[in-house]
Amino acid sequence: MLEARAHQQLKQLLRQEGGIRWPHHLTMSRLVARSLRRADHTLVRLAPGSDPDWLVGLLVPLALGDAPIALVVSDPLRRRLQQVEMPRLKAVGLHLPCWEGSAGAPDEAPLWLLNHAELELAWHQGQLGQRQLVIPEAERLHQQLRQALDRPIENSDWERLRRVLPSAEPSLLSLHERMSRRIFAHPRTPSGLVPISPEEEAPLRHLLALLGPLPEAWQLWRSAVGPGWTSWASVDRELLQWRLHRQPLEPLEAMEGLLHHRGAVLVGQFGRSAAPAGISPQVSVNLSDPPLSDPLPLYAPLGQPFPNSPHFGTHLLDHCRRLVLGQSGLTIVLVDEQSQRLSLASALAAEFGRRVGHESTAPESNGVICCGWQWWLEHQGRLPLPRQVIVGPLPITSLEDPLTAARVNRLRQAGRDWFRELLLPEAMTRLQLALAGLRRGGGRLAVLDGRLRSRSWGHQVLSALEPWVALTRLLPP
Repeated sequence: MLEARAHQQLKQLLRQEGGIRWPHHLTMSRLVARSLRRADHTLVRLAPGSDPDWLVGLLVPLALGDAPIALVVSDPLRRRLQQVEMPRLKAVGLHLPCWEGSAGAPDEAPLWLLNHAELELAWHQGQLGQRQLVIPEAERLHQQLRQALDRPIENSDWERLRRVLPSAEPSLLSLHERMSRRIFAHPRTPSGLVPISPEEEAPLRHLLALLGPLPEAWQLWRSAVGPGWTSWASVDRELLQWRLHRQPLEPLEAMEGLLHHRGAVLVGQFGRSAAPAGISPQVSVNLSDPPLSDPLPLYAPLGQPFPNSPHFGTHLLDHCRRLVLGQSGLTIVLVDEQSQRLSLASALAAEFGRRVGHESTAPESNGVICCGWQWWLEHQGRLPLPRQVIVGPLPITSLEDPLTAARVNRLRQAGRDWFRELLLPEAMTRLQLALAGLRRGGGRLAVLDGRLRSRSWGHQVLSALEPWVALTRLLPP
């Protein structure tokens, strides 16, 4: 039986390595082996920021089983598998032969290693067959699949289309000029993104429907049609250029059938958050570590201004100065809006000098890094554990983001609570992932967003941060 064999092999590996750093290795191994044997849908929840050492419990059943599998990983995780985890397996006589790349894996290849773009291509071309899916970064599945399903149109694609269809050049030039005027007339947004409505796309779609064979980029763009998709332009106003994007609101709906009639093991750092939309597992197991005995010191005083207040910038700078003053160790300041972040970094650097950097991966021992949330989530694993994290505005996605606005509008039309069903859960997941290193390092958290204490939903955020203890005033560390 696969579960028993995986259990024994993993015990041997852990014994040979001389210790168990993660307490749920054997449980993980049995869950994965059972799911592969039964070909069911299993969701394993891990604590945000879990040490990737848990991967070995996932890989041992894959090395012992004979079911055809597609293992879906990001490029950084692929490197870890190849450089760390596979040598660990080889040390106890286990081998994990992998077929890699977007070319369809032969039937005799038991394991096909794919990134998310290669998974989308394999699904689109019908190459997955009956392979079960194993997805060890399920908390990023929707984001990665949306990027894989993005249908961009570059300036070079317009040029290529005009060369392929010279008879349509006047009409294409007229359409491009009309769209350019509309896009550059749109008010500036912090993200530089401009929404494109279906009505604004309609003339271009009608023209393409009348033309002959289209280049691949245009074929993909035309095929991404329906209310489940939305479009926007990313604008470079300095170069007077724009790029057209089209992405699905819910990628698992756009890839309908991906999880049907095949087994799937999804492992994600969700903590207590809800599973992503479109995932309804038959088995759901929580392997999050128990709450820490030492509560997280939290500085979030009453009466703070909201991020849209004209005084918020001054409030943010004054409190960051007080929080950084005399603090040893690394301080992370999280602000998503770029102009606000750059202004804050400049003002802090004027006072604290070279200690302050903007999205720097080589900080001083008592450095201060001002960065956006996505940058921190992607780079925190390569930086020292912070002793302090300062949150400016909470990471609630702005409705100025066209994709978020379209997803919200869909829920609003259905009469659903779009804030508590979409924006708030995603913000809490982002917050917990960003604070994982802070908990391990025993540092403190400061939230300078007045909504935490003033809004009715603030208690949900505070609950997600448990255990914590309030800091009513700042003292030297």
